[in-house]
Amino acid sequence: MSRRDPHTGAPRRLAGCASRGRWWDELAATARLWVVAAASLAFASQLIAQATGTHPISGRRYAPVMGYQGAAWLERPERLEEEEPDRAIAVMKIAKGSSVADIGAGSGYITVKLADRVGPAGRVFATDLQPQMLEILRRRLADQRIQNVTLVQGAIDDPNLPPASVDLELMVDVYHELSQPQAMLRGLREALKPNGRLVLLEYRKEDRTIPIRLEHKMSVAEAKLEVEHEGFTLAEVDESLPWQHILIFTKRDTAP
Repeated sequence: MSRRDPHTGAPRRLAGCASRGRWWDELAATARLWVVAAASLAFASQLIAQATGTHPISGRRYAPVMGYQGAAWLERPERLEEEEPDRAIAVMKIAKGSSVADIGAGSGYITVKLADRVGPAGRVFATDLQPQMLEILRRRLADQRIQNVTLVQGAIDDPNLPPASVDLELMVDVYHELSQPQAMLRGLREALKPNGRLVLLEYRKEDRTIPIRLEHKMSVAEAKLEVEHEGFTLAEVDESLPWQHILIFTKRDTAP
């Protein structure tokens, strides 16, 4: 069974892997419905793309958000090789007992890794705009008996996190899809503890050989310009991943 990759546009075959639990069976069923509706969804994506805005500082056009119907793409086995998520998490040096926010958590591919990293004494806030994604994640957490994750219904302009509540905020291939990034960054800044960090993983726009659509990539210069404008400082750029930048920001003492 094949469908279009929402980020590359290329045909992709859904993996014929064994069930990972009830949440996975339901996700696979959703993916099959996605295949049936592919033509309609592709047309809808074109309309959404036409309606997306432009960042007032950098001029970057916002990418359309991937719908919950494409959640199976987040679980593709190729992701281990393309993105090396365990390496990415290791680079962040997250301490046991930390409070971490997974912004745009989707199906929870990264959430469960973060939950393991912070341990029982830590807490992961998994936020998403789409209630359907949060429901997929809720079932996943129940199946895997993970208890240190709090689900948060986010808004397009607000992560809905308590002030000064988290040590690290992570967006994996998410920031470029924000339709109101300036307002969202202000909310994220408020939710960080004084020495907290904001981390973006974004596909390298500087590398044309990476098979991802241009609107789903970002350059270091774009990210630095946009995020620093909202009261952050780019503290570290790590290029150890195959396709993505790891961009680590700290918040400045004074708001912009």
